[in-house]
Amino acid sequence: MVSTTLIAARFQPRTSLRARMPSGQRQPSEPPVTDDSERRFTIESAESLIVRQSANRLLRERYGWRGYHTVSLPANQTSSRTTLTALENGVAIGTITVGLDDTAGMNSDDAFGDELDALRQAGQRLCEFTKLAIDPITGNKRVLAALFHVAHIVAHLLRGRDRLVMEVNPRHVRYYQRMLGAQVIGSERINRAVNAPAVLLSLGFDYIASCIREFGGHPECAGTERSLYPLAFTPDEERGIVARLMAAQQPASPALN
Repeated sequence: MVSTTLIAARFQPRTSLRARMPSGQRQPSEPPVTDDSERRFTIESAESLIVRQSANRLLRERYGWRGYHTVSLPANQTSSRTTLTALENGVAIGTITVGLDDTAGMNSDDAFGDELDALRQAGQRLCEFTKLAIDPITGNKRVLAALFHVAHIVAHLLRGRDRLVMEVNPRHVRYYQRMLGAQVIGSERINRAVNAPAVLLSLGFDYIASCIREFGGHPECAGTERSLYPLAFTPDEERGIVARLMAAQQPASPALN
């Protein structure tokens, strides 16, 4: 099966002087055009062997560099695991896997089962984002924001999940609190899959959706709104991604059905 391209995006999204600034913020001057302004990457559902191999290389490099145990993707997408990959010229520069809670549980149950069970008992439909890696040379915050936005679409808009959880290294907690608005719900313990310390973060998809609605497609706000949300896609782009994901379900991808 060929990989599914969900959207093509610029590394440096264009701003519009005619755009209304969210929350009444003042419109700054248009930034100068740089060489990055015409560079593009795509976000794909990693269906093909070639794309999955490229994503696996990136995961091995980034996790190995940190001294973690090697992680890898399964051979194929599954009904509860969808891998999204950012590609530039056919090479993976970012990847993230959307893991839906099901009867087998989630990866984060190993270290944080009690915290997750409490959320389930409260009626929350859960999802985890795992196997996140961004190439430090060719990737940037725009790539991370794009992957995160499409992962949100898969988990929340298509699969109806209420709440996101993520295991992150304690050193990265403040980053995700600032970039996403995440909150700590599980204290530090060992993630046995990578043999490294982890903290459990969580945030509601309704909150994510509200931030995307307010800031998405407004990169000119990034100077004052220091989260990932101004680098997310516009409402029109989001609708296009949803349409392409829906089309991929007719009948094909097991990860999207």
